[in-house]
Amino acid sequence: MLGEAFTALLICAIGDLFAGIILGNMTDFLTAFPGLLVIIPGAIGMRGNIFGALGSRLATNLHIGLLSPEFKRSKILSENILSSLILTIILSIFLAFLAKGICILFRFESISLIDFTLISIFAGIISSVIMLPLTMLISLKSFENGWDPDNISTPIIAAFGDLFTLPAIILAIISVSFLSSVILKNVVFIFVIFIAILGFIYGIKAGGEMKKIIKQSTPVLLICSFLGVTAGSFLNNSINTLLKNPSLLTLVPLFSGESGNLVSILGARLSSSLHAGLINPVLKPEKVTIRNFSIIIFLVIIIYPIIGFLAELSSRLLNMPGLSFLPIISISTISGIILISIMLFIVYLISSVSYKNGLDPDNIVIPISTSLTDSLSSLTLISISIMILSLL
Repeated sequence: MLGEAFTALLICAIGDLFAGIILGNMTDFLTAFPGLLVIIPGAIGMRGNIFGALGSRLATNLHIGLLSPEFKRSKILSENILSSLILTIILSIFLAFLAKGICILFRFESISLIDFTLISIFAGIISSVIMLPLTMLISLKSFENGWDPDNISTPIIAAFGDLFTLPAIILAIISVSFLSSVILKNVVFIFVIFIAILGFIYGIKAGGEMKKIIKQSTPVLLICSFLGVTAGSFLNNSINTLLKNPSLLTLVPLFSGESGNLVSILGARLSSSLHAGLINPVLKPEKVTIRNFSIIIFLVIIIYPIIGFLAELSSRLLNMPGLSFLPIISISTISGIILISIMLFIVYLISSVSYKNGLDPDNIVIPISTSLTDSLSSLTLISISIMILSLL
């Protein structure tokens, strides 16, 4: 597990680093499109939640023999693909409405609701075109080659989600800019709302695995979207500090991504262990669970100093203002230890309670835990950053 998970986390760190570099260089977009930072963590998290959960479901079906690792058409695979697309459209729209509501509530300057919605839905579609085949490839091929998808697929899928979401948002902004006519924007807005409603109705009426996924995932992902936008509001509230310290802005996707990856690895392993009967859904962690906790803590001690170093190094190489290595490594490491110490027990509690109540942890654990991680990671990172910067 250590070898597979650490390798996956390092690969993810590279993907998250590119996402961080993109975000660090998006200062002009963040200034020109006020309120955009509110939706970014939610959009990144949504991609990881939907496709991370897809990867986790595929891993579970592979482990218990319901799915073959070959690329063969099957009912289970088709239902999982279509439900992921439906969820992407529904959640993109909800995320936009929520982001606009948060901006109004906290009196943040922001773009219009229609712009929020079109940017969110276009970004969701663009990234899904890439993420769907990648998720299937990573999940099926990792299992076929003798690797545990629980250690490999979820973090790598989340990293690709982080990497492709920001370019997708930029492409979505450019696409929306071409819709210069207000009437045309309104027509497209109504059309995507109509498609979302039809897709949701179809998914619920289809029955089988698709109905189960959409029925269980939708309320969970709605909560996750709220948590993601909450994370965005924390960042937007500290936007002046972030814009003045681009290396800190670069660290945001790295820190959030790697935190979500660590939590996802734990969640996916606990889910598969519950399905396979290796652990029982009891409130007190058993020996197998404690061993998983220990490995995650070991990875925490290694990975957070590395991502702090990468954030500062990239800023220096790109001639962006930095904080220097010691402060940013300290911020990353202290924030990471605090965050993951809290999340270990939350993930275990969510896993046990959901399984005990007849819900599939693959649909519940990763979305809720990673979204909660996104919110807490933003709050923790900003709080520790302000504390350390004030000391300096």
